[in-house]
Amino acid sequence: MAKTEAIRKVVLAYSGGLDTSVILAWLREHYACEIVTFTADLGQGEELAPARERAEQFGVQEIFIEDLREVFVRDYVFPMLRANAVYEGQYLLGTAIARPLIAKRLVEIAEEVGADAIAHGATGKGNDQIRFELSAYALNPDIKVIAPWREWDLTSRTKLIEFAEHHQITVPKDKRGEAPFSVDANLLHTSSEGKILEDPAKPAPDFVYSRSVDPLAAPDEPQEIEITFKGGDAVALNGEALSPACLLAALNDLGGRHGIGRLDLVENRFIGMKSRGIYETPGGTILLAAHRGIESITLDRGAMHLKDELMPRYAALVYNGLWFSPEREMLQAAMDHSQRFVEGDVRLRLYKGQAQVIARKSGKSLYSEAQVTFEDDAGAYDQKHAQGFIHLNALRLKLLQRQRGE
Repeated sequence: MAKTEAIRKVVLAYSGGLDTSVILAWLREHYACEIVTFTADLGQGEELAPARERAEQFGVQEIFIEDLREVFVRDYVFPMLRANAVYEGQYLLGTAIARPLIAKRLVEIAEEVGADAIAHGATGKGNDQIRFELSAYALNPDIKVIAPWREWDLTSRTKLIEFAEHHQITVPKDKRGEAPFSVDANLLHTSSEGKILEDPAKPAPDFVYSRSVDPLAAPDEPQEIEITFKGGDAVALNGEALSPACLLAALNDLGGRHGIGRLDLVENRFIGMKSRGIYETPGGTILLAAHRGIESITLDRGAMHLKDELMPRYAALVYNGLWFSPEREMLQAAMDHSQRFVEGDVRLRLYKGQAQVIARKSGKSLYSEAQVTFEDDAGAYDQKHAQGFIHLNALRLKLLQRQRGE
């Protein structure tokens, strides 16, 4: 395939693995351009030094490897958790929320080094191509985006390996056969898709799960923890103040030990097809339960119910790659405003795949024990007032029934 337009310099989202190494060589061959690599540490748990070594072997002169774990959790994961965002009732958006940060850095690096294009390794069937590119165009309308999987003719694993060998790219033994499934990981979650997981009628093999134990094999003794919130964000675990990334990492360890956060989901991709994925989000699952727990006593009913109505829209925007859209920013402003008094401590019991809120307290609590008690409330609430309240709300129902004549 001949190059379609003149590209001088490209910033490539580079993992150092086989696929992105092939992309690097392909870009150089088909666009005859200079390559800059960018590798982000988002807590995927992999050693990033090999990515630098592999890029250097290709003769790449400008190599960016950045630890973005704190930025990722503080500026992307935590704002999303303030909204209690869950896509299609179950998915905590672990992959989707990482893409805008990667795209942002790709665009920023391109500007810094004078590149006129960025490139990614997302396929033409998935959501990630949309997330990367919508984010990039929102930040720089003039940026060029190269998506090799939509351009090249390397349509099979065999062709990919043949291209790699022709260009003297080392192909590990475990990459020569068909990969059993693909994995994407960051500090919030691990997702697994494809191959042996494509048939939703077949249960996922246990070896697919890498971040959590089987709930049936989790400890027989429950473990209690306490999470402290301030302004809607978790700030401490068991009384110890922790940074956002360190707190999430600690909760991942605790949740994984107790088999928390496993999800087998068939979801609706933005591009139109259904997809089956296996997700592990141990720390995020605990944080979501805890956040809703502290909101239950600090958030006004009207605000809470409105948040719940807006949340699916917010979650869909994140899922569909519209993090940098004005509507997501508008919703974020509303979500953040609601969190001003969401502070206090939540106690949870971790046991056999469950994170159960068992206690919560706050200096900003709206809960009034004097009003809800079954004992003498000493005049805190006049029960006679309920009669008028009921009559007013029943008025339209009575009129409607009389109209019907039934």
